[in-house]
Amino acid sequence: MTWNRLLALPLLLILAMIPAWQGCIPSYKLNGSALDYSVYKTIRISEFPIRAALVYPPLQQTFENELMDYVTRNTRLQITEGASDLELEGEITGYNLSPQAVTENAYASMTRLTINVRVKYNDLRDERNNVDQTFSAYRDFSSEEMLTDVQDELCQQISKELVDLIFNATLGNW
Repeated sequence: MTWNRLLALPLLLILAMIPAWQGCIPSYKLNGSALDYSVYKTIRISEFPIRAALVYPPLQQTFENELMDYVTRNTRLQITEGASDLELEGEITGYNLSPQAVTENAYASMTRLTINVRVKYNDLRDERNNVDQTFSAYRDFSSEEMLTDVQDELCQQISKELVDLIFNATLGNW
């Protein structure tokens, strides 16, 4: 009889705590953004011209497409050309190559491609949310490879990372 009471006591304590645990369950938004869609309905995404010293023309289209696709997939905002609740504009300010991992014979075994994008995010409903920031991302590739052979793939990968960073700092409201 005593043994049953010893087993029942921890069980009763656990059952008594269940209502308290229910109040501590975290909630998450699964759409990737923290926007109030009763306030924000539209966004204008301007072109991002290349203003870098070294220019790779397809980069602009690659980046802009990735940005628009990401916003479309992760929000319920309508992309518009005219007046909007939110605005995203900017420019590609850097497209740089730099040697990495120098070997004993003073040659670089890796090369780093870095892309910088300056973004101006304007929240026309609440200017406290405005952002004017430069984002940077890079990828390394073997110096044995020609840039022309890996450039498209690297630009796609870097653009995805940049868009993720930009989204989290603006629409994601992290």
